[in-house]
Amino acid sequence: MKGFFGRIMGKWGVRALVLAVAGLVPASCWVYSFSGVSMPASIKTVQIDNFPNDAALVNPTLSSYFTTELQDIFLARTNLQLVKSDGDLVFEGEIVTYEQTSVAPTIDASTGKAVAGKVRLTIGVRVRFYNTQDETQNFDRVFRNYADLEGTETLSGGQEQSLVDQIVEFLVEDILNSSVAQW
Repeated sequence: MKGFFGRIMGKWGVRALVLAVAGLVPASCWVYSFSGVSMPASIKTVQIDNFPNDAALVNPTLSSYFTTELQDIFLARTNLQLVKSDGDLVFEGEIVTYEQTSVAPTIDASTGKAVAGKVRLTIGVRVRFYNTQDETQNFDRVFRNYADLEGTETLSGGQEQSLVDQIVEFLVEDILNSSVAQW
């Protein structure tokens, strides 16, 4: 059996084994997860400040809802600890857009007047991201997303919240991907 192992490993097999082990050493300096998020093991904390609502049209619950959802996605998809200050990763910003617009106008058969075929709700959030360990990763940008509601001219309570939920889900996913899923 020793002869068999010796023939398999030989001079080239030992080199291949050494290279394989050497390749694993740098990889151990990174933390991987099944959510597609990986980052250096030295990054342990995230600070997500409150995102005030500075939009012209204000949804009174959006600021706290958005901030909580952003915190929740980082806690669920990374191994980072949420801190109030001095985070390895820092997110700050404000909600800059909250608007309802009519899109896809149609003619109302009973009145002959133009009416909105859809109402579009758009939310934009300015995010300033700081990576205290790698400043090349920092960014300052506006993330926007929208959702449409069919056949109405205005949004009401439950309809509006349903669209807000959908939009915020896309926004926090986009922010997560732009900040930590790139490693």
